[in-house]
Amino acid sequence: MNGCGTTALVAITQYDTAPAGYVDRTVRRPSIRVENGDASRMPDSVSVESALSIAVEKSGKKHELGLSMRTPGEDEQLVIGFLHSEGVIESVECFSSVNITEDRVVVCLNDNARFDPAELTRRTTITSSCGICGKDSISNLLHIHGPSLSEAFTISHQVISRAVSGLRSQQSTFDLTGGTHACGRVSTDGEIIDVREDIGRHNAMDKLIGAAILSNQTPIGDEIVVVSGRASFELVQKALKAGFPVMASVGAPSSLAVDMANEHGMTLISFANQDRMTVFSGSNRVSQS
Repeated sequence: MNGCGTTALVAITQYDTAPAGYVDRTVRRPSIRVENGDASRMPDSVSVESALSIAVEKSGKKHELGLSMRTPGEDEQLVIGFLHSEGVIESVECFSSVNITEDRVVVCLNDNARFDPAELTRRTTITSSCGICGKDSISNLLHIHGPSLSEAFTISHQVISRAVSGLRSQQSTFDLTGGTHACGRVSTDGEIIDVREDIGRHNAMDKLIGAAILSNQTPIGDEIVVVSGRASFELVQKALKAGFPVMASVGAPSSLAVDMANEHGMTLISFANQDRMTVFSGSNRVSQS
């Protein structure tokens, strides 16, 4: 479909209900495996990494935002989540359609979308490891304007352990390749609500949040977001803008991630597994029992 319209939103629903495996997320490549001094040739599964072209259209003018290196699949969720984290959109009311062709997504913005071309211009490709690399200005990254974070619940180590285990059980692409990250929405009792995987940790978060936006489930309320790797600045930023009051990571946090979580009242838990966890901020939501 060319130009802005409304029919593409119907196509999104059809795409989301396509059979599992509709998009190839893994491929087989020749390899030589060496174990205990013995070598054998065999194909092995690797995660697909390919470029996605992103553009927005507003008031009849199209703006190219660059390329994102991602795992194919859920591309509309990825782009909507990305635009949300950048402060361009807040809900489905901010855009009229998402037009998807092979490896290209164009979002048609409504007048209420806060689009600043200077802020979103990329000088380089957005890699799968960094969602903010190449940005002309980082001024808007330092001031997060998200929803109020819920104070209505507390969590225990048992809840976080259940969340981490549940996330790991749904990392099907990682099971094949060992090469993807995952983010999951989790209820306050530790049950998985939704999971997204991608070769880029920030892409997985954007897909998760984008799916929630498209199903009118934002801002997030009494939920936890759990991530399979480390807690970086940009993951905390994205989670805050979506409204997650609690974030748990399997890996370590960065200093900026901890500082931002503290500043905005988020509970940040890292090094989370079945045996332990470390609370870096927001201990008021954590039960010590």
